[in-house]
Amino acid sequence: MARTILGVIGGSGIYDLPGLAGAEWRRLESPWGEPSDALRFGEIDGLPVVFLPRHGRGHRYSPSDINYRANIDVLKRAGVTDLVSVSACGSLKEELAPGTFALVNQFIDRTTARQKSFFGKGLVAHVSMANPVSPRLIDHLEAAARTEKLACRRGGTYLAMEGPQFSSLAESRLYREWGCDVIGMTNMPEAKLAREAELCYASVAMVTDYDSWHPDHGEVDIQKILKVLRDNAANAQRLLARLARDIPREHEACPIGSDTALDYAILTAPEARDPELVAKLDAVAGRVLHR
Repeated sequence: MARTILGVIGGSGIYDLPGLAGAEWRRLESPWGEPSDALRFGEIDGLPVVFLPRHGRGHRYSPSDINYRANIDVLKRAGVTDLVSVSACGSLKEELAPGTFALVNQFIDRTTARQKSFFGKGLVAHVSMANPVSPRLIDHLEAAARTEKLACRRGGTYLAMEGPQFSSLAESRLYREWGCDVIGMTNMPEAKLAREAELCYASVAMVTDYDSWHPDHGEVDIQKILKVLRDNAANAQRLLARLARDIPREHEACPIGSDTALDYAILTAPEARDPELVAKLDAVAGRVLHR
C-alpha cells in the first residue's frame, strides 16, 4: 500500500494552514498553466500534508478565473492521495445554519465558463461521476468533526454556480425546489478533475449564509459573510489538524474506485492519440498511459 499524503484546497478565508511542521512554500510547474499559488508542504504528526490556497494568497482569483486543471495537476505531482476541498457556501436548507460544515456527497454543475476535463481532442476519456466523493474520506472527516465538537452534517447536494455574482432570488428558490442543500462557486469542475486524476476527493462546504431565499435574511450580506468566514476558518483548521492526526498512514483503497478511475475510461486507440496531450497527462494519467 502507498503512504497517505493529504492534500488540502483552502477556499475563501483559508489562505494558509497553520500547524505544519517543517513547512515551506514550493512552486511546482504544470503543463496546464499557472496554478493558483505555490504549494505549502509540511507534516502533522508525521503525516505529509500539501496545502493549496484555491484563490491564491491575497484572494487574487475569482471562481471563474481559477485554473482548476493546473491546481489538480500540481497536487497530483506532489504525490497527494487524499484530497479535501474546503470552501465557503450558502445554505439552501433551514437546518443548515451559518457555521455548519456540510460534508456533501453530490454535485450539480451549473458552471459554464471553465475547462472541465484534462482530456479532449486526440485523447478521449470518460470517467464515472455517479459517486463523486470518497465515502471513506468522508468517514474520517465526520469522525474528526465529532471529536472536535464541530457542527457538521453528512451528505447533501452542492449546486455549483458560475459566479462571481451571488444568485438571484428566483435562482435560489429554483435550486431549493431541486432539492439542493448548499450553493457555491468552486467545487466544479474541481471534483471532476480530481476524479480524472484518480484522487480520493471529499468536500467540506462551510455555510456562511442562507443565500437569498430566506425571508428573514433577504439578500446576501457580504459583511456578515466575512465575519462567519473568519469563524469558519478557525474551525476548519481544527478539523483538518484532527483529520491529519487520525487518518491512517497507509492509503486505503477507495471503495468507489477513485484510485482506478482511468482503468477503462480512455477510448482513443494508442496509435490515434495526440502525443502533445499524452505528454501533458504524465502526472494525471501516467499510470494507464504508460503501462
